[in-house]
Formats: sequence, structure tokens, C-alpha cells
Amino acid sequence: MFNFTFSAEKPIETSGRADLQLVVSVILLLGLGLFALAVCSASYAERMFDDSRYFIKRQLFSIGIGAAAMIVCATVNMNLIRRFLPVIVVVSLVLCLLTFVPGIGSERNGAQRWITVPFIGSLQPSEIAKLAVVLFLANYFDKQYSLQNESDRSLVQGLLGLGVFVLIILLQKDFSTAVFVFTVGVFIIFITGSTLIWVLPLIGVGAPAMLLFIFMEPYRVQRLIAFFNPEYSQSRWNYQSIAAERAVSAGGIFGEGPGSGLFFSSRIPEIQADYVFAGWAEAMGLFGVLAYFCLLLFFSYRGFKAAMCAADRFQALCAAGCTALILFQSLLNCGVVGGAFPATGIPLPFFSSGGSSMVITLCICGLLMNISRRRGGPSNYSEYTA
Repeated sequence: MFNFTFSAEKPIETSGRADLQLVVSVILLLGLGLFALAVCSASYAERMFDDSRYFIKRQLFSIGIGAAAMIVCATVNMNLIRRFLPVIVVVSLVLCLLTFVPGIGSERNGAQRWITVPFIGSLQPSEIAKLAVVLFLANYFDKQYSLQNESDRSLVQGLLGLGVFVLIILLQKDFSTAVFVFTVGVFIIFITGSTLIWVLPLIGVGAPAMLLFIFMEPYRVQRLIAFFNPEYSQSRWNYQSIAAERAVSAGGIFGEGPGSGLFFSSRIPEIQADYVFAGWAEAMGLFGVLAYFCLLLFFSYRGFKAAMCAADRFQALCAAGCTALILFQSLLNCGVVGGAFPATGIPLPFFSSGGSSMVITLCICGLLMNISRRRGGPSNYSEYTA
């Protein structure tokens, strides 16, 4: 059932330093995202909070916390992470369930996606769940491979764990995040070498279930109709999408420039969140968009290379899953802004304003740096296996 071809089979030269090119790509993406947020959000922040730097200040605070978390993730022994993985999984599940507790959970736009934390503010547990799913599946499939008898290997418990996370997020009415987590889970299952006999039925069952959840909520149906019929309800369901497409088109090849006022982007509500890429495209044009994608692909290349050169299968699967989280989420967000996908509410890593997203993104980067610097032969980690 399992081939596990996506892993390093031969020891390579030990390196005690993180991949410098990976570190540089993270710094550049952070700088680019901060600059884009400053350019795009100034007008909206001035209107709403009488402070054009409001979102930049919040983002810098989140980056500070995220940078500290990234350093921890980049330096802690991966064996220790495996040892405390059950705690990480349980805590992430409990935090997701707390969104349903009155007085703790916070409802916005009809969704129960946030909890209120004293002295910190709002926290979105589903962001933590994304990383927890990757760690859980990486650990599970590595343990399955270690079983000598191939007939003892099974997908069942891994699928159940993935299903629990997806179901809880669906109950939060965060459909797009649930689909995204499911997709990343299927990706990890696929790269383990699982045969299509298991992967195709998983997709075959998951796709109809997702369609069922779409038709359970009228607003999801409205968004789907608006996507296939752009002229439908332009003042409500299609307003942000149309405004974003106009902003992207207005950027042309060279862009309007960061100090142009960005006429079309200023018409997008809450542009600092899911549609910040539209402002970047209007300001910097096609060249700016291509520069971003080149940087994103270079980051992804270094992340997947870290996976291929990892010391063991757990770290290989973890690095591949973490890279996929940022790459897939970035492409999905840009696709929504460009009109290729329906509106999802998925933020753009490194760019969108949001503390939970930024901190988890930097934690993911920290884990990739950690794995990239632990490239010796397979280590003795069995005593730490969760």
C-alpha cells in the first residue's frame, strides 16, 4: 500500500546551518508583504482608524511574535516535536472547539472561526490546525512505514484524524479552510506513495461531501452563482471580485506606482485582508506580479529540496507538507483575486493582515529551516515517536 518514495534514502553530508537561500527567500517575502500592505492599506486605514499606518503597526507586532516563534521552531530538536505531538494535536483540536463556547468564541459574518484571548485579542484556531494536520500525518505515515509487516499498514487512522480536523472546521462554517486542509492532507497521502486504489476513493468521497456542505448554506450557493455569472448581484456577492479584477487590470505592465493613490484598490472593502494582492498588482503591474511568483516558486523549491534531503521520513513529509501549505494557499488566494476561483476568505501568506496567519506562517518557515539544517543520516528518533 505504501511506497514512501518521497524521502531521502541515502545519508548525505551533515550541515549544521539552515539553508541560507531559504532564509533569504523568507526575509524577502516578509519585506515584500510588508511593503505591499503599506501601499494597499493606507487609504482604508486612514478612513477607518484615522491612522494610515494602523495595519502596518499591527502587522509588525505579529511579525515580532512570529519571528520569535520561528526561531524556536528553527532550533528545537525535531525529536522533541514528535515527543509532544499528541499535545500539539489535542491543543489545536481544543482551541477549534472553543470557538463554539459562548463568551470565548467570536462570531464574524456568520462564522465561528475566532476565539478571544485576554491581552492578545482574536485568535483563529484553524490556522494552528493546518500545521497540526501536517505534523500529525507526517508522524502517522512514518510510523506506518516502520511496520515490518506490510499487511499491518493502514490509512484508516490517518484518514480519521484528517476527517476530525476537517469536520470541526466545517462546523465553524469555514468551508474554504476545511477544503484547503483536506487538499493538503490528500497531497501528503499521495506523496507517501499510497496507491490510487486509496487516493481516488478518498477524493471520490470527499468531493460530493464538500458539494453537500456548499448547498447547506445559502450564502455559499450565492457565491458559487456569482462566480459562474459575474453579472449576478454586482453590488453584493460580486462586488469585491469585480473590484479586484479591475485593480489588477489597471496595473497593466508597469503598474500605477506605490504612491499613485490606487483608485481601484481603494474601492475594495478590507483590502488589507484577502485582497491585498489586488493592490500589489495595481501598484506594481505585471512585473511586480511576476517578481512575486518567482520569489514564491524559489521559496517552494528550497522547501521541497529540504524535504528531499531530510534526515528521515518524518522530516521529509513534514517539510513537503509545510511547503505545500504556503504554496497552495498563496496560489489559491491569487487565483481568487484574479477571478479563477470563487471567493474563499483564505489569506495570502506574508501579505495579508492577520496575526494568527502571520505567526503560523513564520512557524512553518522555522520548521523548514530546522529540517534544512538537519541533513545527516537517519537519526535515532524511535524513542521519541508519538
